[in-house]
Amino acid sequence: MSRGGTWRSSSGGRRADRLPSLAADLLQRHVDVIVASTNVAALAAKKAATTIPIVFTTNGDPVGLGLVTSLNRPGGNLTGIGLFSAPLIARRLALLRDLVPGARVVAVLLDPKSQSYGSQRKEAQDAARALGIKLVFLTAASEREIDAAFADIAQQRIRALMVGPSAYFIWSRREQILGLAARHAIPAIYSLRDWTAAGGLMSYGPIVSDTYRRLGVYAGKILKGAPPADLPIEQSSRFEYVINVKAAKALNLEIPPKLLALSDEVIE
Repeated sequence: MSRGGTWRSSSGGRRADRLPSLAADLLQRHVDVIVASTNVAALAAKKAATTIPIVFTTNGDPVGLGLVTSLNRPGGNLTGIGLFSAPLIARRLALLRDLVPGARVVAVLLDPKSQSYGSQRKEAQDAARALGIKLVFLTAASEREIDAAFADIAQQRIRALMVGPSAYFIWSRREQILGLAARHAIPAIYSLRDWTAAGGLMSYGPIVSDTYRRLGVYAGKILKGAPPADLPIEQSSRFEYVINVKAAKALNLEIPPKLLALSDEVIE
């Protein structure tokens, strides 16, 4: 591409080892812009391309991840959209508690290889203390470990689950996680609408289509000459709460009118 190279990577199947070669390929093509849609892709792009503008989206803290030095003045050749998903964890736990009020213990499934793992865990711990619930943290970074995590949930008779945001979970292991949640009849909340549209119970998180639209706007500005260093990191401000009524019926759950009123979309 001679104008605006786009590099999309979901780290599907843990194939992050391919990122250096993909970056090298883009450099050889002399692209004008690289768009990186995950934390690991953004970090790999930064390491490979020191002068080509990079527009990224990340569900972690861009400063904490080392992508930029400041949110207002990114500096260097990177800018983008910060989803800042960790603070949304408190909202997800509150929604889950309201749907399953008798669940005093909630399982939290996290991807230990996610760059935002530490912030996700801390945010969940802080929220749980405020809500008066106990959390059981389970980590999984492979198909076998996900199976083991759900076996632990069943053995401990945990009645609710929150699945943390993870590119690996949603792009590579979504069907497995949704299938296990249904098999074990465990009410779960997820980070994006894609989960609920695929059969999950409910989700709360950024509007993905809006995020990619804004990535395109930033890429367009750069192609017109705007320096990435002068484009502040935008923060997601639009979120959606989606409920799947069919999934709730399968779990013999009655959705409180309060939650239905709060929802942005109800999938029948």
